[in-house]
Amino acid sequence: MTRVKAERPMGLKNKNIKKNLMLLTMVAPTAIWLILLRYIPMAGIVIAFKKYKVYVEAPSLINNIIHSDWVGFDNFKFLFSSTDSLLVIRNTVCYNLVWIALTCVLSVTIAIMLNEITSRFVAKTYQTLMFFPFFISWVVVSYFVMALLDPTSGLIVKHQIARTGSAINWYHEYKYWPYILTICSLWKNLGYQSILYLAALTGIDKSQYEAASIDGASKAQQIWYITIPNLRKMIIILLIMDIGKIFNSDFGLFFSVPQNSGTILRTTNVLDTYVYRALMNSTKIGMSTAASLFQNTVGFVLIMITNSIIRKIDPDSSLF
Repeated sequence: MTRVKAERPMGLKNKNIKKNLMLLTMVAPTAIWLILLRYIPMAGIVIAFKKYKVYVEAPSLINNIIHSDWVGFDNFKFLFSSTDSLLVIRNTVCYNLVWIALTCVLSVTIAIMLNEITSRFVAKTYQTLMFFPFFISWVVVSYFVMALLDPTSGLIVKHQIARTGSAINWYHEYKYWPYILTICSLWKNLGYQSILYLAALTGIDKSQYEAASIDGASKAQQIWYITIPNLRKMIIILLIMDIGKIFNSDFGLFFSVPQNSGTILRTTNVLDTYVYRALMNSTKIGMSTAASLFQNTVGFVLIMITNSIIRKIDPDSSLF
């Protein structure tokens, strides 16, 4: 006895094709962007292992890469051979660890506070005001900071002079800059992450709070036993992604805000600014490519390790 394969109606097929085409059209811009700006440039990784030269006869990128000499891991040596290497790596890692912890705690707290605001207009106003700094360039932020700390006309400097007759020269005192950079980073980035957590909060079933309220749970208990557990997956995912960027630093923050002051490099020099200054002094493109490859390789390894640990502890919260 043979089975007759049931065929879909032609109208249903056309409808599915049209639906898939619409979805693919929506995805296409992002997919094209990823391919052109993320995946194709990965072929340039080979520069990290070559002594890159520009050939005047045929100064195309591909020709330069092909004819440049192989140098193996020589381009990576400058990251560890300098006396400043350990200081730079320490600054990069320590800043990121502190900021990951502070941003996680504060953004979750702010998201919960915004979620508790009953007035829709007030909530939207606060969200907009907190999210706005994320779009401001670090160059603009550097002028805001200078307006406060400028040695001759800064508002804080003028206030110090009016009160004590003297003022701190902020751009020559390295010990204050860990706090200044931390404040700037939090001010600019807290709004973005708090909005992500706020979006996750809107998906929590309100009946859980109603049941807890009937059982006599206080607002603090509802937050601790309902809100935080429901945010666990989002918190873990963002933490994994942040840990992957622990060897990367925001170049604009560390270069523009301190005004490239050499006297405070002890606390403002990180891996990205260190590589930039080395490139400006030596013009060796292979060194900067090697540094980027090192940062991203370490980040990838850290993501894999962190995700493996999370998968063993809480499989539902891991990335894959």
